Amino acid sequence: MSKAAPWKKDRVSELAEILSGDGIVGIVDIGGVPASNMLDMRSSLREQMTMTMAKKTLIKLAWEQAGRSEEELEQLFEGAIQPCVVHSDSLNAFELFAELEKTRQGRAAKAGELAPIDIVIESGPTEFGPGPIVGEFNAVGIPAKIDRGKVAIQKTITVVNEGEVITGDLGIMLSKLGITPIEIGLILTGAIEGGFLFPASSLRLDTDGFRNDVLTAASGAFNLACNARWFSTATTPTLLSKASSEAMAVAIEAGVVNDDTASIFIARANAHAMAIAGQLDSSALDNADAAASDAADSDNGAEASAEKEEGEEE
Repeated sequence: MSKAAPWKKDRVSELAEILSGDGIVGIVDIGGVPASNMLDMRSSLREQMTMTMAKKTLIKLAWEQAGRSEEELEQLFEGAIQPCVVHSDSLNAFELFAELEKTRQGRAAKAGELAPIDIVIESGPTEFGPGPIVGEFNAVGIPAKIDRGKVAIQKTITVVNEGEVITGDLGIMLSKLGITPIEIGLILTGAIEGGFLFPASSLRLDTDGFRNDVLTAASGAFNLACNARWFSTATTPTLLSKASSEAMAVAIEAGVVNDDTASIFIARANAHAMAIAGQLDSSALDNADAAASDAADSDNGAEASAEKEEGEEE
């Protein structure tokens, strides 16, 4: 009977210690992630979590040593092509999922891979100048020609449908156009926190929708409180402002003149006067000016006569 390699025992012991400790543990699928991308992803997450790679058999042994449920591990293994144990004592399950989701990115398609979506190339100019690349595009079904000194895609075309095989040559040409259809990343299949297993599907939160729901609920509650005249630190300023506006409207409607309403009545009277003046023709305005001038002269004459009489009496 062959003995297990020492490094395998060490890895199982390392994993068992992690799985027996506090914090949250989960399984991440790292299948298809190139080594260079993997290094960058792990480096960006190092301060928040640890990732320990091992074969499924070693993970199972460590899982058993830690006294964890084998059934839970099987659920976490579902969908994981190349599983990796992730652990964090500073994040909760939702935060862990959100951080790992940030690692998702695209890469160029390789020969034989299936298109995850319909791959559509839009018509228009490219950055390439005239050359053999025109023939290379056409050879893989991408209609191209020279237009104004640049290679241009003649029409919008779906070069491969979802689920169809991508050829090697097509993958190369898509990459030259900046199209990287194959998604890679550290994909969390599930996590265990506080004795509860959270499938990845339950950890995906619509944060924008949730935020909008909270704002809508808060706005509705505020309006209801104001309509019900419920005084609180939040509603009192609005209710006082509304009461002041309503009191002012009642005072104006009732013709009450005070320090607050006087300016409004004067402004209204001035506006009415200007409106009436605007409806009169120039002759009426001239007559009005003449009448005002005659009245002023009459007043001046009366004042002069009165002064003369006072002088004679003296």
